Amino acid sequence: MTSTSPSVARPSSPFTAPIWLIFYSLLALVALLIGVFVVLRPVVVLPRITLAPGFRLTDQTGAQLSNEDLRGSITLYNFTYTGCQGDCPQTSNIMAQMQARLDELNTGDIPVRLVTISLDPENDTPEQLAVYAALVGADPAVWQFVTGSPVQIKSVVGGGFSVYYTTREDSIRFDPAFMLVDGAGLWRAEYRTAVPDIDIILRDINLLAEEAQHADGPARLAYEAAHLFLCYPR
Repeated sequence: MTSTSPSVARPSSPFTAPIWLIFYSLLALVALLIGVFVVLRPVVVLPRITLAPGFRLTDQTGAQLSNEDLRGSITLYNFTYTGCQGDCPQTSNIMAQMQARLDELNTGDIPVRLVTISLDPENDTPEQLAVYAALVGADPAVWQFVTGSPVQIKSVVGGGFSVYYTTREDSIRFDPAFMLVDGAGLWRAEYRTAVPDIDIILRDINLLAEEAQHADGPARLAYEAAHLFLCYPR
């Protein structure tokens, strides 16, 4: 006569849960985390538009200035020419106000630079730019005016930053614009107006500085997530 042993119920283990249950639980958790991140927006970033154009131009002192010289700095660009008068959308006054308010920024050891690119390279020599820079009160340690050949300027301004301009007899028609580039050489913001809100530009510079300061720390993943989920300023 054969005897059978009674079956013994084994305690359930979380590791014996069906694979599909584990998968959907993890999926729900990820979705919840994404929802919380998007709604609460613990980190706000500026978009990474594209790589800013490369250049090697000449400043008002006759020295060479390249995009590589600006690596590690947050740079605000504008585009004008010294003969901009009358109804010409002059933007140098905005740059002068920016220079005056740089001490309001909290960028730590990250320098902020201002660069004005002349749209009239045939007339705006380094000497002419030096006179103009002094006229608008530019600090050469912070704010540089650059010029180059017409081909170079068209490549940087028109091709690189997509700013339209054209020469007509004794004047230059152009769309006023300011461009913000981070220390890695990435184009991060554009303000296509002659009178941008300076407070917004200052805010954006601070955002870039905060991101750079956390680039190598544990908060880096949060910043990358902010880019992934398009957590941009409102």
